[in-house]
Amino acid sequence: MAIKNTQRGFALFIAVIFMSVMLSFGLALGALGYKQQVLASSGTESQYAFYAADAALECALYADQQLNLFEYTAIAPSSAPAMTCDNASPVSATIMLHDGTHWVVKSQLSLDAGKRCADVTVYKPAPGTGVTYLFSQGYNVSCTTVNTPSGARFVSRGESTHY
Repeated sequence: MAIKNTQRGFALFIAVIFMSVMLSFGLALGALGYKQQVLASSGTESQYAFYAADAALECALYADQQLNLFEYTAIAPSSAPAMTCDNASPVSATIMLHDGTHWVVKSQLSLDAGKRCADVTVYKPAPGTGVTYLFSQGYNVSCTTVNTPSGARFVSRGESTHY
């Protein structure tokens, strides 16, 4: 009578279990690495948007406080003041509102040789009647992409100040 070997294939079974665990571990590490890369990339893009907002806000502060570009006038000017920043003229500058107490000017600036964009809104009161507010919204993409996104994804960060 022959003795039956009951442990046949046991090494193969252990090898399959070990490889399954290692494959699961490798896939988990790969997914974690991918998520970390996406997070780091979005952090960098967020930083670009913040810097664009900050640069535009500083340009608006300089234009208002040093050049007196946004000085309130009783008669509405025919066009919005053109604030230059980064040696470039604004992409657009419009008077949003002008009445007896204040005016609102919105400018869009192209920064970093056209790679970044920022929108600046200035709320300027008549002299002695209130507080000036500056709002700046920076983007990590060009003004063309902001104005016609066509499904593009971009990051936006903003800053404001008043005095």
